[in-house]
Amino acid sequence: MDDAGATRGAPLAAVEAVFREEHGRLLAALVRRFGDLDLAEEVASDAIEAAVARWPVDGVPPKPGAWLMTPARRRAVDRLRRDRAHAARLALLQVEADRTEAGPIGDVEGDLPDERLRMFFTCAHPALPAEDRVALTLRCLAGLTTPEVARAFLVPVETMAKRITRAKKKIREARIPFRVPTASEVPERLPGVLQVVYSVFTEGYAASSGPRVQRLDLAEEAIRLARILRRLLPAEREVSGLLGLMLLIHARRDSRTGPDGAVVPLEDQDRGRWDRPMIDEGRRLVEVALTGGPAGPYGVQAAIAALHAEAPDLASTDWPQIVALYEVVLALTPGTISPNGYTCTSDCAFG
Repeated sequence: MDDAGATRGAPLAAVEAVFREEHGRLLAALVRRFGDLDLAEEVASDAIEAAVARWPVDGVPPKPGAWLMTPARRRAVDRLRRDRAHAARLALLQVEADRTEAGPIGDVEGDLPDERLRMFFTCAHPALPAEDRVALTLRCLAGLTTPEVARAFLVPVETMAKRITRAKKKIREARIPFRVPTASEVPERLPGVLQVVYSVFTEGYAASSGPRVQRLDLAEEAIRLARILRRLLPAEREVSGLLGLMLLIHARRDSRTGPDGAVVPLEDQDRGRWDRPMIDEGRRLVEVALTGGPAGPYGVQAAIAALHAEAPDLASTDWPQIVALYEVVLALTPGTISPNGYTCTSDCAFG
């Protein structure tokens, strides 16, 4: 392994952070290459096991995703070649891949293409039940194991395993394509992707079960996924709106609950504990979301959250503007008011 750029004797925490970031990219690239989600998951796990043994000693390689792709691809090809039922399919897939891909994939000397946008749209396909979309997104894009996804939503592992298996079976049987929608399809499909990410965040701040009101691990994972989406879709203003909304809400995390875990009302929160750098980032994203055309529901909600975050105290809050913005949200998304819905996110549902 080339020493350049590698961190020798990398601590396990650093290695785990790389795995978390690279897992979704690796899985998406394998699915693009072989067209089989189950196979991609299996060989991705094998590659990560190999890295777990080597990276803490040798260091994280300069291009970890490409490093992982090499053993994963070899394992996939070996398995398919041993399986006669898949031999013809492998040949066809390889021909198609060679024709459509603009260069070698998985070479340790090259970069691993970021195919995660395909996975976002596949996991959030409207043909899948809503709960399955969230589970599959956490499994495939967040890199959580099935037990971790089950633990996140406080359901039995067997229940979550069935949910994920059902989603993958639906993708296979309905022949849901692993692809990015065309430009004309994105406006129709993107809200579903954003809603999946937002559902993860909502569960983090208004947990549907369990003893804790806040599940900050889920909220932070939703923010991470939204950051990935923004890198992949920089021109989509509603992606900026969603990320800004979540950051502005998450900036108040330390003041939302008291020592006993009870929710602290907005008027009683210690605003000195709010995360000002995160608020500033959220406000910048609001400006992006509201500039260049009609605003979307996430951008407007983010503007509401920004007004709360900017006020030095409750009395100074610009309530008339907040009411006017809520009316805009109602016009954009009629019939969506719910305890965890559009119009309660910035102040009433999450405190």
